Amino acid sequence: MTVFEARGMTVRYGAVIANADIDIALEPGLVHGVIGPNGAGKSTFIDALSGRRRPTSGQVLLDGDDITRRSIRWRRHHGISRSFQRTSVFGSMTVRSQLELVARRNGETALEEIIETLGLGPVADAVCSEIAYGTQRSVDLAIALIGRPRVVLLDEPCAGLVADESVRMLQHVQDLCRQRDVAALLVEHDVDGVFRTCDRITVLDLGRVLSTGAPAEVRADPAVIKAYLGSAA
Repeated sequence: MTVFEARGMTVRYGAVIANADIDIALEPGLVHGVIGPNGAGKSTFIDALSGRRRPTSGQVLLDGDDITRRSIRWRRHHGISRSFQRTSVFGSMTVRSQLELVARRNGETALEEIIETLGLGPVADAVCSEIAYGTQRSVDLAIALIGRPRVVLLDEPCAGLVADESVRMLQHVQDLCRQRDVAALLVEHDVDGVFRTCDRITVLDLGRVLSTGAPAEVRADPAVIKAYLGSAA
């Protein structure tokens, strides 16, 4: 059952088309990956879905209702959350105090479950500026999942992480989406991780959908191999 979708998403910057007629549908408990080369339009797309950028044409739908013109605050209040490429933690606060603050504002009643799943217990009382960068990324993910959002839009959660940290992060994403029945959109450069983690994948190229489907289907798509994955796919 589709909970969140884009229909005909188009974003223009003057004569430049950043996104062209993109359709995507997210379902509860599933992770939908979006990949593509630099300049493919991934960041513009997630900005348009989250309300940070107004589409030139097309619709964003929640439960079939058009929310294209709704604000970022409205979307968060109605269960659409987002993380960013750069960490957004408050360096002067402890991990626990920061998460508790967000939990109070969003009515989260199972914060310890998130902390445990993300392995944040050992650093819960540490100041965020003093914990490892990879752990800060986990705090970012925790913030995005607080309040039991129905939809999470994850913008390169593995940015800056080494290989083993990236594996753990994407496993956390998958586990939490399954546990909380969250529909997730994952924009990520870790292609192997996306194919390992996601239930469906959309490949963008020059702002257009090149391919979409199950990971095995996308990996075998000749157009994807030629434009993006290369002969090693």
